[in-house]
Amino acid sequence: MPASSDTPLGAYLRDRRTKLDPAAFGFAGRRRTPGLRREEVAQRSNISATWYTWLEQGRGGAPSADVLNRIAAGLMLTEAEREHVFMLALGRPPEVRYRPKEGITPRLQRLLDTLEVSPALIKTATWDIVAWNRAAAVVLTDWSTVPPNERNILRRMFCDPSVRTAQQDWESMARFVVGAFRADAVRAGAASEVSELVDELCRTSPEFAAFWQENDVNAHADGVKRLRHPILGAIELEFSTFAVDGRPDLGMIVYNPVTQGVRDQIRSLVGSSGNEAGYDGPVSKRA
Repeated sequence: MPASSDTPLGAYLRDRRTKLDPAAFGFAGRRRTPGLRREEVAQRSNISATWYTWLEQGRGGAPSADVLNRIAAGLMLTEAEREHVFMLALGRPPEVRYRPKEGITPRLQRLLDTLEVSPALIKTATWDIVAWNRAAAVVLTDWSTVPPNERNILRRMFCDPSVRTAQQDWESMARFVVGAFRADAVRAGAASEVSELVDELCRTSPEFAAFWQENDVNAHADGVKRLRHPILGAIELEFSTFAVDGRPDLGMIVYNPVTQGVRDQIRSLVGSSGNEAGYDGPVSKRA
């Protein structure tokens, strides 16, 4: 019977513990109840059995993040389960541990491809482009023509003169991008991973160095992008950014044409580009 001081955290830990197979962890012997014993979880988590017992009983106060991470490892919790434990115990998710993976799933690429007139991109926390759709290729950049090691939004923004020319207000957009990039890298726990890119851009672009020294942080949730397109002329695109569930290293950006006229023009341009010889459509590294 649950103790009178039962807490959501204690109930969850007990539930996870009782669903583990003792034999899989080398614990033998006959048992009256299913799962691991509290002492065995404490042993696997490298914490005292008394402290773990108190957590299940709702005693002893809030555990530290280190203790929660040890228990998550001891109970073989998934990332989603570990986050749930942190929310129950501390009211916040755990600090992000940046662990980039190669490519995206075919399902995610198919989602991009369904957006016929809305350019869409998948970027990493370091703002490398790993996937895009046909609309992005014809309206923004055909990333298939860019060497894989150069498919980075910041490198294009600060090192490619054609990108500067295409922006109706390059300086304002570039300053915003630097602030949003800084926020994304920290949020994803990738601050150390971006240091090499930052050093490179500070050496090659005085503008980037100046913007980076301003230490501004911007939310990249949504906004308006104004472009000078060689075929479409001056256009406005509203953009929104989305997290990719289960992939804290990835983000999706979707650009929507502001007017019906621009939507029709993009639809026509996408259709004609698909019929051009040699055009292979969007390219991405799929996991």
